[in-house]
Amino acid sequence: MIVEIELTLISIIQGVALTFLIESAKDVMSLHDIIFWPYIMAGLLVIFVFWSRSVLHIITVIRWPLEFAHNFLYIACALLEALLFSRLHNPRGWFAFGASFGAIGWLLFVYDLRLIRARAHDSAGPASNRLIAVVTRDQWLNITVLIPAVLLFSLACYICIRLRPDLFLERNFHVGLVAAQVTGFGAYLLYVVRYYKGIAPLILEARAEWHLSTSGE
Repeated sequence: MIVEIELTLISIIQGVALTFLIESAKDVMSLHDIIFWPYIMAGLLVIFVFWSRSVLHIITVIRWPLEFAHNFLYIACALLEALLFSRLHNPRGWFAFGASFGAIGWLLFVYDLRLIRARAHDSAGPASNRLIAVVTRDQWLNITVLIPAVLLFSLACYICIRLRPDLFLERNFHVGLVAAQVTGFGAYLLYVVRYYKGIAPLILEARAEWHLSTSGE
């Protein structure tokens, strides 16, 4: 039941975020605004990454009881996504909200450590232990390296644009910044896909243990 609730919630809020991206994309989908098209790709990658990370988290560590704070952070992320996607034609605003989105995402990863610890505490067997160990390593990698890198990059881009609007806005050097961001998001998405392929067998084994444990109770 909890997994179904979580999957429904993440699908709805990312669907709402996609709606905002589509609406904003219609305003820049002309040859005159072609310089802003990379922002559309960056926004789409944000949705891919957020949805895939959320689903992986749901199928690995989410169990009873329902965590309200965890879901509230999901909704806060969706709000910042919507605000981010409304800035496709505003590089300064795009990177400002990108930094804010990264900060909330980092907070979500930190908070979810308690869910991982809870799963480790009620682990049902060896497969569950192996899965939790892999998930914990990935969580700390995101907390200490990957998410801070996203946050700091967006913040640095915002500062650069604010200090040198003549260079990054009038001469359109902001395109290089968003191109680097698209590359980074693309690399992170590939990492998520490879991570999933690596833990998929462990998920099956662990969920079989959870089922047997529940049946035994």
